[in-house]
Amino acid sequence: MINSGELRKGKKLMYEGSPYAVVDFQHVKMGRGRPHIKVKMKNFLTGSVVEKSFLTTESFDEPDLINTDMQYLYSQNDEFAFMDSKSFEQIMISGEVLGDTKWYLLENLEYNVLLYKGDPISIELPASVILTVIESEPAAKGDSVSNITKPAKVETGLEVKVPPFIKEGDKIKIDTRTGEYIERAGK
Repeated sequence: MINSGELRKGKKLMYEGSPYAVVDFQHVKMGRGRPHIKVKMKNFLTGSVVEKSFLTTESFDEPDLINTDMQYLYSQNDEFAFMDSKSFEQIMISGEVLGDTKWYLLENLEYNVLLYKGDPISIELPASVILTVIESEPAAKGDSVSNITKPAKVETGLEVKVPPFIKEGDKIKIDTRTGEYIERAGK
């Protein structure tokens, strides 16, 4: 059981039958009123964010969440195959569950997969990934202004705005939280 006074950013809890993660919290004590905690939390199953207030005496169950390392193998249609590194068991995760994370997956790399009741609900990505540019327009002569960008397509199919000096075959570092170009990576 988790007491509401123990709620912090990142803490996981069960609320109304669904697993949630605390996004933000604030302890509130007003005059003669009883202290309470304002919590902003994200539903793992739907992705929705809700704000609730709880008395400091309330408690919650811990969700049945398991973190496991899994190797990404391949994609087929909108399904992505992962293999458990210990048991070698394979599972398919739909593109709907992955959302935008699917653009940053590289074959044969390990990712931390969060399971709820044995079903995958999210994947933890590194802060940035290095991907190879497979399509990019050549830079036009005279485009030397620093804020000009052009579209480039990387090996996973993601389109990113990059500076004009990036060409096909270059490796670039991309921020997985924003999807933006960071820098050119070594070859």
